Amino acid sequence: MFPFTSLDDFKIDIPEEVEILRKTVREFVETKLVPRLSEIEKTGDIPEDLLKEAAKAGFTGIGIPPEYGGQGGSFLEMVVLQEELSRASLAFAASIGVSGLFTIPVLLFGTEEQKRRYLPHIASGEKFAAHANTEPGAGSDVAGIQSTAKKVDGGYVLNGRKIFITGAGKADYFIVSTRTSPPPSRRERWKGITIFIIERGFQGLRIGQRFNVIGLRGEQPYEVILDNVFVPEENVVGQVDEGFKILVTTYDYARISVAAQAVGLAQAAFEKALNYSLQRQAFERPIISFQGISFKLAEMLSKLVAARLLTYWAASRATKGGEEFIFASSIAKMYATEVAEEIALMSIKIHGGVGLDEEYGVTRYLRDALVTEIYEGTGEIQRLTTIRMLLKKVFGIDLAFM
Repeated sequence: MFPFTSLDDFKIDIPEEVEILRKTVREFVETKLVPRLSEIEKTGDIPEDLLKEAAKAGFTGIGIPPEYGGQGGSFLEMVVLQEELSRASLAFAASIGVSGLFTIPVLLFGTEEQKRRYLPHIASGEKFAAHANTEPGAGSDVAGIQSTAKKVDGGYVLNGRKIFITGAGKADYFIVSTRTSPPPSRRERWKGITIFIIERGFQGLRIGQRFNVIGLRGEQPYEVILDNVFVPEENVVGQVDEGFKILVTTYDYARISVAAQAVGLAQAAFEKALNYSLQRQAFERPIISFQGISFKLAEMLSKLVAARLLTYWAASRATKGGEEFIFASSIAKMYATEVAEEIALMSIKIHGGVGLDEEYGVTRYLRDALVTEIYEGTGEIQRLTTIRMLLKKVFGIDLAFM
């Protein structure tokens, strides 16, 4: 069981309502989303009516408590939502799920007034939100941000540049990280970060260029520019200078959703490869009859099941709380996203020549899988988090100070 303490640490509880939700999302995907995939890929935009349909189905309110206008539900329900949507379109899943990077910190660290002001609009799908942390010189190194917030009468003035911000094109609200004071020392460089809520109408906030990244066609990220943006004091989330904890806690939860996206992509790539191998004939028999193909499919299925179990385990741990879920979320994100890339690549190879044709749609799984490996912390960051948690839990050693 090392480094865990009992078999209960590996228990996965899946309530009946989670399966009901899966069927609801699957029906939406097959009847509403799949017929529009070609349109989304070609235009690079998600139709507004599809987002409204998703909001009407209650998808934008999952994970938000009923007292703030949401559907409630456990983190496992958010994971199933992301998995099923990603099975068709990672871009659409990200478009719905990115608001979680706003709602999680507000729910965990925000004031009651902030929760009641912003969350109901997100839950209803009337408004969308984004999370602006990454900068040209700071991505996985959260403590490396250089954007600043200067205290003035009644609030703060923010300046800086954020890049690769998913959902910024349509977001009405933003969680934004800045430095309100310099780090006191190299060992404490995480100190001095403060989190703010910014609304789209705030003067000085600009949405800059759209980045033409390899995947996420339909929800490609944007640049967010802060040019003397005045933010009232009541829009500070949590404590001044203590925003680093808010950020890393948010990512502890969010990376499980990314693992779920990867599982959805892997599921789609596997299904497509399996169906093709049954239909494609070579030497007068279906290619699945050849060991070179059938063994690949068996390996794909094995890794897919393992990735799903790890992801559901992490989601169950997140619902229960406790430090073990950070272990679980990092392991699930690392494994599931790498498996998604492997399965997508094997699917292309099984398809042969047609697998290279973008119109056929298999290459999209590989493009999107690469995105899941990088955002919300690369595989290397997840490995670092895992070993740091291990050393701290078992030996009381903080690797950051070694």
